[in-house]
Amino acid sequence: MNLDSVIGTFIAESQELLQQMEDALLQIEQTPDDAELINAIFRAAHTIKGSSGLFGFDSIVAFTHVAESVLDRVRAGEVRFDGELIALMLQVGDHLAGLIGHLAEGHDLAELAAEHHAREAELVQALRRYLDNQAETTPAAAAQSQETVEASGNGHWHLSLRFGQDTLRNGMDPLAFVRYLETLGSIVHVEPVLEHLPVLDEMDPESCYLGLELAFSSAAEAQAIEGAFDFVREDGSIRILPPGAPLTALQELLEVRAAEGALQVERLVRCTSFDAALLEQANGSSAVAPATHQAAIPASGAGESRAVASKEAPRANGDTNLIRVDAAKLDQLINLVGELIIAGANTRMLAQRSGLAGMCESAETLSRLVEEVRDSALTLRMVQIGATFNRFQRVVRDVSRELGKDIVLQVSGGDTELDKTVVEKIGDPLTHLVRNAMDHGIEPAEVRQAAGKPLQGVVRLNAYHEAGGIVIEVSDDGGGLDPQKILAKASQRGLIGEGQQLSDKEIFSLIFEPGFSTAEQISNLSGRGVGMDVVKRNITALRGSVELDSALGQGTCVRIRLPLTLAIIDGFLIGVGQASYVIPLDMVEECIELPSEQLAGQEHLDLRGDVLPFIRLRQLFEDQSQPPRRENVVVISYAGIRAGLVVDQLLGEFQTVIKPLGKVFCQVPALSGFTILGSGAVALILDIPGLLSQVSQGGSSRTLSPSGNLRSTVL
Repeated sequence: MNLDSVIGTFIAESQELLQQMEDALLQIEQTPDDAELINAIFRAAHTIKGSSGLFGFDSIVAFTHVAESVLDRVRAGEVRFDGELIALMLQVGDHLAGLIGHLAEGHDLAELAAEHHAREAELVQALRRYLDNQAETTPAAAAQSQETVEASGNGHWHLSLRFGQDTLRNGMDPLAFVRYLETLGSIVHVEPVLEHLPVLDEMDPESCYLGLELAFSSAAEAQAIEGAFDFVREDGSIRILPPGAPLTALQELLEVRAAEGALQVERLVRCTSFDAALLEQANGSSAVAPATHQAAIPASGAGESRAVASKEAPRANGDTNLIRVDAAKLDQLINLVGELIIAGANTRMLAQRSGLAGMCESAETLSRLVEEVRDSALTLRMVQIGATFNRFQRVVRDVSRELGKDIVLQVSGGDTELDKTVVEKIGDPLTHLVRNAMDHGIEPAEVRQAAGKPLQGVVRLNAYHEAGGIVIEVSDDGGGLDPQKILAKASQRGLIGEGQQLSDKEIFSLIFEPGFSTAEQISNLSGRGVGMDVVKRNITALRGSVELDSALGQGTCVRIRLPLTLAIIDGFLIGVGQASYVIPLDMVEECIELPSEQLAGQEHLDLRGDVLPFIRLRQLFEDQSQPPRRENVVVISYAGIRAGLVVDQLLGEFQTVIKPLGKVFCQVPALSGFTILGSGAVALILDIPGLLSQVSQGGSSRTLSPSGNLRSTVL
């Protein structure tokens, strides 16, 4: 049994539960009486508490127990969710996330710094204010109340437990469940059940044959006792009867345990959970109710019965078809698929050279299957961006309160999918853009009122697919950017020359210059000129681009374009001289022959009545070889900009495994990476957004060439 892997599963599930809890808390602010959301918050806290108890994380159990007690009062209608309680519960979630994160880093909870304990004490004190009017059900309080319960003689819960044979293999310790029960009450009596124990020669040391009959005294709710066995209910048979259970429930228990014969009745007598007369009546009655595969348990605060599912009636679970996979394993799979693509390209080239029809056909079949494997592997890493977007509900809530503004976040396009790696790396840039929109974009309430706008400002997050990539928009309905103010600031900093004329798009792009800020006052959120340049740098590192549109008095929109994946793409292979280059296929519109009358000095051509600027790659990369008699133009487009690339050869589609450039070459313009061809040669991947950006700014193929000899730099 690998305990580390089991604890890893606990950490991952707890983090998911905390995220669900936070999402529900943010939603319940609009509908504080939504019973479904209240129950979802309670279940998250309750499950984390129960799971922590199984692994002996007593500090998490103790802290979560106090929060759970407050949530229980909310469920009972004794306390109502308001802004203060929601804020407190969000802080509780943050503290639990810190504890879980501490475990994820491989540390022991006993190593927590003093400030963690001080913060926990503050939160517990704040939570207890909601419990002042009710005796909190702590383990100590439960123990005190047991005197009253035991005075009734037989006022015990009865737990009939049969653990599944795979319990130990699944990383569960049956005794851990018993220890956790002691945090909810006291165990009055335990009777072991050993009828299922095989002879010594047939015994498997990794299998569990244990069964228990327990008399349990507790003032805890039924749901708390049920939840203790969530991890073993499906593999075993768990029956729980409350104090004063009806005769039919007892009859059903005896029927289910009928294979154990009279011994079962004797155990129940010894447990003192039931009167002997009642047991005799249940055991000897001819009108035994048919087994319904459920044990009746009163619901919390009501007389109605509640079913506790057992092995015979497994719980409905929407995640039964899902498998949790380590991200590192997916990355390794993608790397292997990349190597397979390169090897397949080599096989295809050798087959073509051989001239054997059968081998060529086999190589084509192999290429098709490799492409299908590639698509399937990449799909495994595709995740919806909605989960990332929804996390900003908390950011907007906290920042709007800090700024004293009424701001709401609107999310659309959350079902848009992209590579997991891209999602992970886009979080920080989006956080800065959202906070910037709230601080700089949305005006104070009095300014919005004077402008005839709604007092509540709106920040929008939107995502959609475009040309084989994804576009993410962060927009607001605030005051917008003043181009003249930006120009004045840029001129003051020497970013533009005196009298230099810039378009609005070029002016707005100055926002992304290092240290540039138009904020008149420095706040905790912005104003120091640090951030937007980092946003652009991080997005560029993902082979993406960022642009900004704004209308004074109407708002601002920052538009980010990213590739769907960073690993493997469909490319279009071209040749210039002896070198090969790759263009992302989704950016290629068409290929045409360069008109023979096109002179060397011209940089535009007539494409069916439209003016198409073009770039001569031979000139860009300073290739000194003799150009062919016939040249071709690859028409490309990205972000609404079209241009042409003049090349020597069109080599066709090519599955491209993207390899990053080394530190020496990563700053070389016009290139975004390289790939390996089937022959073993290296082909450079062109940075199409960067090239088109130069074209849109009026640059020519001469201005695109960097200082010095680009070809010698690359080679």
